Amino acid sequence: MKSLFKKSGCYIFLLILITGCHQKKAVPKISDAEILHQNEDLLTQIIIYDVFTPPVASRIYVYSSLASYEAIKYSKEGTPSIAEKLKGFGKIPAPEKGKKYDFTLAATKAFFTVVRNVKVFSVDSLKSYEENVYTNFKESLDDSVYERSVALGDTIGKVILARAKTDGYLQSRGKPKHLGSEEAGKWRPTPPDYSDGIEWCWNTMKPMVLDSASQFMPPRPPAFSTDTNSVFYKNTREVYNIAINLTEEQKATARYWDDNPFVIEHSGHMMFGNKKITPGGHWMGITAIACKQTHADPVKTAQAYALTAIAMYDAFISCWDEKYRSNVIRPVTVINESIDQGWTPYLQTPPFPEYTSGHSTITRSAAVVLTKLFGDNFAFQDTSDLRYIGMQRHFNSFVQAADEASISRVYGGIHYRNSVDEGANAGRKVGEYIVEKIIK
Repeated sequence: MKSLFKKSGCYIFLLILITGCHQKKAVPKISDAEILHQNEDLLTQIIIYDVFTPPVASRIYVYSSLASYEAIKYSKEGTPSIAEKLKGFGKIPAPEKGKKYDFTLAATKAFFTVVRNVKVFSVDSLKSYEENVYTNFKESLDDSVYERSVALGDTIGKVILARAKTDGYLQSRGKPKHLGSEEAGKWRPTPPDYSDGIEWCWNTMKPMVLDSASQFMPPRPPAFSTDTNSVFYKNTREVYNIAINLTEEQKATARYWDDNPFVIEHSGHMMFGNKKITPGGHWMGITAIACKQTHADPVKTAQAYALTAIAMYDAFISCWDEKYRSNVIRPVTVINESIDQGWTPYLQTPPFPEYTSGHSTITRSAAVVLTKLFGDNFAFQDTSDLRYIGMQRHFNSFVQAADEASISRVYGGIHYRNSVDEGANAGRKVGEYIVEKIIK
C-alpha cells in the first residue's frame, strides 16, 4: 500500500509539474481600449512615414476603424452594426453562439487585416508590431479562444475589404494627371514645386453615407477678376494684407494646423522632405484624447474612431468634388501676378485647387460627430501633434478647434476667407447628415 501511495504521489507530482509547464503566462495587462488606441496610433505613424495624400489617408482610416468596431461591438450585447447602415457593405459575420472569444483580439485582427490590404508600405514595422500584440494575446488565452478570435477578426476584415474593392479607388489610380489650366482664374500648379493636382477624381469614390459627392454643393465662388472693386480681388487683397502683418499668434495657429503630409523644404540648391501628420490623423488623435479623457470603454472608443473616420472620408469626397469643379486659382498665383511678385505664403500651398478649403470641410464634419458623441462644451488639451511638431493647444469645444483650423488657412496664405467659410458650412452639413443617418 505504501509503495502504491509513493508511486501515486510521484504520478500526481509529475502531473502537476507537466500541467504547470503548459499553463499560460501571466501577461502584464493593459486595457482593451488602450490596445485599440495603440493600433490606431501605429496606423497614424505608418501613414506619416508612407506619405499618403490626405484623401487616401482618410480611406485607410475609415475601413480599418470600421473593421475594428464591427468586431469589438460583440463584446457588448445588442450593440448595432455601423457598416450595415452604410452604402455597399455586406452582412457582418457574427461569432458562434456559446463559444468564447476575445473580441479585442478579434478587433485587432480585423483592423490589421484591412490595413495590410489597403496598401500601406511599411510592412516591416507593421509585422513587428502585430507579432508582439498577437504573442501577448496567445500567451494569455486558451489556444481555441485565440484561434477562434483571430478567425472572426480576419473574416470581418475581409467583408470590410470586399466593399473597399468596389469603391472606385483602384480605377482612380489609372487616371491621367491634372496639370491645371491657363484659363484666367483657374488653378495651375503652385510654387515652389509646381506639382500636378492630387486626387482630382476623388469625387468618383463611393461615399459611406452621402447620397452623392455633390449632395451638399457649396455656392459658386466669386467670379475671378483683377478689378480692384471686385469681390474676388478684395478677397485676394485680404489674404495678402493679413500675410504681411501676421502676428506671432497667427503664425503659431497656421503652423499648428498645417498638417501638410509632405512639405518640400528648399535651402539653396538643397531640397528635403518634411513629413507631418495629415488633417485626418490630427482629428483621429483628437478622438483618442476625447476617449481617454472620458475613460470610454472599448466599444465607445471603437465607435468614436469609426464615426470620426466616416465623417472625414465623406467630407473629403464632398470637398474634392467642388475643388475640381470650380478649379479656383490659389492666392499665391494671383498675388504674384497682380500684387507682389516676390511674395510667398507663410505655409506651403498644397497641390490642388483652392475652393473650398479641405481643412475647413473635414474638421467641421469631424467636430459635429465628436460633439454628438462627447458633448457641446468638451474642453481638451490637444496633444495629438506634440510628438511631430512639438506644439499643443487648448480648446473649449470641438467646434472651436475646427474654427481655428479653418481660419489658420487664411493666416497661412493659402485660402481666401470665403473658401474657409463655405468649406466649414459644407462640412457641418456632412457631419449633421451622418449624425442623422447613423447615430441619431
